[in-house]
Amino acid sequence: MWIGVSSGTARCEGIEVTPGTAVVLRWPEPVQHLRVTARFEDGSQRDVTHLAKFTSSDEAILKVDSGGRVAGRRRGQAAVMVRYLEHVAALPFTLVKPAPGFHWVVPSSANYIDTHVHAKLRELQFTPSGLCSDSEFLRRVHLDLTGMLPTVAEAWMFLDDETSGKRARLIDTLLARPEHAVFWAQRWGDLLRVNPARLQAKGVQAMHRWLVDAMASNMPHDRFARALLTASGDTFTNAPANYFRAASSRDDALETTTQLFLGARLACAKCHNHPFDRWTQDHYYGMGAFFHRVQRTTVDKKKGGKGEVLVGTASEGEVTHPRTGRTMAPWLPGRGEVSVPRGTDRRAVFVDWLTRPDNPWFARAAVNRIWAYVMGRGIVEPVDDFRDSNPPVNGPLLEALARDFAEHGFDRGHLLRVILNSRTYQASSRSTPANAEDRQLFSHYQAHLLTAEQLLDAVCRVTGLAESFDGLPAGTRAIALPSPQMNHAFLKTFGQPSRDTACTCERGSGPQLAQALEFLSGNLVHSKLESGDNRFRKALAAGKSDHEIVDELYLAALSRLPSTEERESARRHIAKSDNRAAALADVCWAILNTNEFVFQH
Repeated sequence: MWIGVSSGTARCEGIEVTPGTAVVLRWPEPVQHLRVTARFEDGSQRDVTHLAKFTSSDEAILKVDSGGRVAGRRRGQAAVMVRYLEHVAALPFTLVKPAPGFHWVVPSSANYIDTHVHAKLRELQFTPSGLCSDSEFLRRVHLDLTGMLPTVAEAWMFLDDETSGKRARLIDTLLARPEHAVFWAQRWGDLLRVNPARLQAKGVQAMHRWLVDAMASNMPHDRFARALLTASGDTFTNAPANYFRAASSRDDALETTTQLFLGARLACAKCHNHPFDRWTQDHYYGMGAFFHRVQRTTVDKKKGGKGEVLVGTASEGEVTHPRTGRTMAPWLPGRGEVSVPRGTDRRAVFVDWLTRPDNPWFARAAVNRIWAYVMGRGIVEPVDDFRDSNPPVNGPLLEALARDFAEHGFDRGHLLRVILNSRTYQASSRSTPANAEDRQLFSHYQAHLLTAEQLLDAVCRVTGLAESFDGLPAGTRAIALPSPQMNHAFLKTFGQPSRDTACTCERGSGPQLAQALEFLSGNLVHSKLESGDNRFRKALAAGKSDHEIVDELYLAALSRLPSTEERESARRHIAKSDNRAAALADVCWAILNTNEFVFQH
């Protein structure tokens, strides 16, 4: 049906989807019919529902057919993306299905995070799990803040502490430890592609030291971004300049910057308008204009250079749109084309816009990434793929975190304290019949596999034997590696990234058969269990009882004492063996092969 006058050959300027706001569907009839209206430049409108393409962001939650009929399948949240020609719109849906016997009992809340999480859980009729145990919290928070398991002594001390507020005190203690800075520097090293193939060995060392110092000093996130995005100079002496060595072209710098600091994947808009978002080719090349003048000059070795690159900016140079041939002015989301005074580094203008406290993209992208690191998944997932067709599972929560982050000067330490002190973070990872169906809304903690480096360090902690790495001092921990050790079979098997991209997806996170084989029969675990210098063999030599040694192994690996059943099983196995050391090796091997050990929970 036409609305208004005939459009003829008029160009479509946009589309409108009816209903135009977020939709809540409820059983017994969770159905909604969508209507798509196209607006043309001559003022006419047309119903183009039959010509539009509809896609569900999660077909397990809702389905949509070619005619725009949306039908709910189970409780949860999803979005329907609508496309007509190059125009895209997305409509979020909440599916509410009454849960038998549901009765909301208001759980305790530590801060605003819990308030927002509980509001969403109540709306969808999911009951949150109870709190995790002290041993679970101890292990969880040590791994999240330092990348390492607590020592046996630390476990005993925390578990014996009966004073109130001990969890909050532990969070503060771990945030101040040097291991925290080292571990979080490694996380940023992944994203910034700190590897010798791109930066050379001296560049890697410089960048690693700078990242550790930035984390140790709790450098505000806006200053961190500015230091990287406006860096110039020698990549060996001014570490942040390596940002533009790793991002070795205008397009690479643009795509890396928007992915890391805006949570937007612009690569799809390089050759055509983004198929799943509002980004266009004009946007791509308009933003590219901010990085077009960056220059990278390798110092000639014949002139005394050692492989360093000098980063600087040219005083002129413009981007030409490859399709239209138009010279592209610098363009910013929410502001449009901007005028940059002659002689001004365009990157500085971009960063001034980026780091404004009222810039919603910057704060949201940062808090979502930090949340995902400690919660197992993002509020927007994948963490660097913000778009209308991939809405946050809890928009009010994301906005509250972003606002708090900006109001506190983009203080990463403050944000971590707020998250880690919340009841939501401290919830048990064990689901209940009342929330087993939930995979998005944080009704229980999301268990996830330890990273390759965490897992290797954990094996070393339990066995009491450090690992050796090529070219690095004895005792170097895997979480402290300046760059990937690509010749290390264990790390490779468990997903250590080569740091070729700025995407978190490069790091493997799902369990695989090869990983199970590493623990079942791999050389690394076997050699550490057979070593005469490992933890349990030294304990035997010191005259400790089987009971004491088994308790120590459980505390080292799982931050808890064995259950009565576990202790009795170990006792029986050791008692029937002619070789105590071999029997204890079996016990240690069995502990290392549990999901409880290899997963963060």
